[in-house]
Amino acid sequence: MLEKRYLNSEQLLGFENYKYSAQDTSPLSNYVMHPFWNTVVQICPKWVAPNVLTFVGFLFTVANFMLLSIYDYYFFSSSDDPAVKQYPPVPNWVWLVCAFNHFMAHTLDGIDGKQARRTGTSGPLGELFDHGLDSWTTFFIPACIWSVFGRLDYSIGPLRFYFVLWNVLTCFYTSHWEKYLTKILFLPWGYDISQVIIFIIYIVTGVWGQGIWKFEVFGIPSGAMFEILMYAGSLASSLPMSFWNIYKSYRDGSGKMLGVQEAIRPLVTPLVFFAITTGWVVYSPNDIINYDPRALVFLVGSIFANMNCRLIVSQMSNTRCELVNWLLIPLSIGVAIIAAAPSLEIIILIILSVIACLAHIHYGVCVVRQMCDHFRIKCFTIKDRGD
Repeated sequence: MLEKRYLNSEQLLGFENYKYSAQDTSPLSNYVMHPFWNTVVQICPKWVAPNVLTFVGFLFTVANFMLLSIYDYYFFSSSDDPAVKQYPPVPNWVWLVCAFNHFMAHTLDGIDGKQARRTGTSGPLGELFDHGLDSWTTFFIPACIWSVFGRLDYSIGPLRFYFVLWNVLTCFYTSHWEKYLTKILFLPWGYDISQVIIFIIYIVTGVWGQGIWKFEVFGIPSGAMFEILMYAGSLASSLPMSFWNIYKSYRDGSGKMLGVQEAIRPLVTPLVFFAITTGWVVYSPNDIINYDPRALVFLVGSIFANMNCRLIVSQMSNTRCELVNWLLIPLSIGVAIIAAAPSLEIIILIILSVIACLAHIHYGVCVVRQMCDHFRIKCFTIKDRGD
């Protein structure tokens, strides 16, 4: 079952010829984070495989999501509304644990590549493993930070958060579509800035509680301000820079120079995916986004992670990306069943979430195993130099 060969011979050959190319011009990254990570990585024993650091960092983020799913499943814990008094506030210690986990996740994500270079184990598997897990992390982090502000009082409702999440996912996907066309990964300034801000938010919440965020500035609630900052970061920085870099690659002839049809091919799946889920959310017979927002956004995040991983595989192996992700088929069938039988909506949501999660895990495990077999390496151990 774990021996399925997702990668074809052309993709494996592409990985053999792959060369990492990235640009990071962020002042925070270059003058603060990298010097810090350069110091931290020296503490790490050389026998620790870089992928172990990557995976453990990912698990810290998943731990935050699981912890907050226990204490704030419906995102009501920050509210003082008597109608939801059965949902108590998240204990302050949970936020401090979230701060620690977030710091560790960001740090391990920052040193895994340095550990690879330090141990002479750099290769395409490490980058694929790192960016593949980041594809899922892109959902987990916003879902966790929403619990700080909640869905009532001084925050935004589930529908608005749904679009905020899609904004984050779009920025992440666009950066890899950008690399698919330009052959260079341009690391966005906003990433490290957002990670530091989120860490500070967790610390502040852990010390003073969620009530610290119950304020308005010029009539704008704190949660809405965070929403505005998320959109501003993408519309004013991330997305314009991606499109500019793509334009430059065509202008200078430095990218793949694909025709219009091939260049926009990677955008078909996310556009169809967005249309299906948004139609479902807007016309849901049971108002699913308000009934169980956590399960709904988990489904979106899981399908997105698989979709983005497949783009990364195509981009790194210099092969043509798929037109439509197969997970959109069960999603479409599920939505059609819901339209015909509204009483099954919750069950369908759970089934789709399980299918998407297991399918993505299966894809990730099989691809990693196939890469390891092809390059004769191990994912979580460093090969003995005497072999």
